[in-house]
Amino acid sequence: MTAREQIQDFLGLRRFAVAGVSRQPGDFSRSVLHEFLVRGYEAVPVNPQAEEIDGQRCFAHVTDIQPPVDGVLIMTAAERTPEVVRECAAAGVTRVWMFRGGGQGAVNPEAIQFCDAHGISVIPGECPFMFLPHSAWFHGLHGLIRRITGSYPR
Repeated sequence: MTAREQIQDFLGLRRFAVAGVSRQPGDFSRSVLHEFLVRGYEAVPVNPQAEEIDGQRCFAHVTDIQPPVDGVLIMTAAERTPEVVRECAAAGVTRVWMFRGGGQGAVNPEAIQFCDAHGISVIPGECPFMFLPHSAWFHGLHGLIRRITGSYPR
């Protein structure tokens, strides 16, 4: 499966978890969660420090989510990503997206290898906003620049 096919497959899920959603209302992870909820997705927040985020029940771990999800968008620091993907495997999650808007994001080579070894489809980077229709103009600009430079997923 190509990177673009993996992205479209993930975005085709109507229910998935967002691991690493901040308790801070102004954090970008909250904007991502909110955008998916507004678009009709059932985005399930995961943060061991919160019981509720934006009116949604928040789970401490991916393995706690009931009913289970098929995908997890990981927005944690990269050093936490291996722990999250191990939880994903234990919960039977088959799709993982390691968020990256800039810098390393949640991308972790050890976690990518774990996903590959355990049959988990992994998107190692990218910001979902670049692939959602009608996102803010600067996300489209980011995608355009990536196309021009040849680094846009194929």
